[in-house]
Amino acid sequence: MSKSAEAHQSTLLHSAAPDPDDFAVQISDQIESFIVAVTEVARGDEPDSAVPFLLLEVSQLLLAGGRLGAHEDIVPDERYEPDLGPEGDVDELRERLAALLDPVDVYNEVFDPYEPRKAPVASRISDDLTDVVTDLRHGLAHYRAGRTSEALWWWQFSYFSNWGATASASLRALQSLVAHVRLNQPLEDLDGLDTDEDLSDDALAEVAGQVMAEELAGPLGLGEAK
Repeated sequence: MSKSAEAHQSTLLHSAAPDPDDFAVQISDQIESFIVAVTEVARGDEPDSAVPFLLLEVSQLLLAGGRLGAHEDIVPDERYEPDLGPEGDVDELRERLAALLDPVDVYNEVFDPYEPRKAPVASRISDDLTDVVTDLRHGLAHYRAGRTSEALWWWQFSYFSNWGATASASLRALQSLVAHVRLNQPLEDLDGLDTDEDLSDDALAEVAGQVMAEELAGPLGLGEAK
């Protein structure tokens, strides 16, 4: 092969490489990084840093979500979504996260802040993070198959319909947990609360016990209470 032909081939290869400044590349990188990070945290190799690390990862993911939300509506190339086959099993991930976050996995959440007098419901951080990973993996499968517009459409649509609100809720729970510990404030313990129960505020208050922040600081790796 001549030098000119080699140079031409090199140019073609370079032009085919993903542009690191491309919107789709940046979003996919952030999403893949989140999935990898949550999976690694769930392994439980470093339980002392689990909560602050999850706080950081969810915060970074929501930056990608905000960019998707602010972007104009993305229209996929194909009218109907291509079949991806069965979804991957996430039960093990959910169980590992639940065990890792026990006894602070359950928290109170209001789904729509614009609905007046809406009673809070019990949710689980482990369920939230697993649901988010499921949504993100679905879009990532399209992206890896070369269907970039389909992936971006799915991530944007599911950001508005599910994973954006779900990640935001878990972020508030994680941030609140860290704040309670760092500020040495009592923390409501919802351990043992059934998330399927439809409980009123009074019932939630009756079930929730008081646990001092320093009792959780060590096991969750949030530093010693001062």
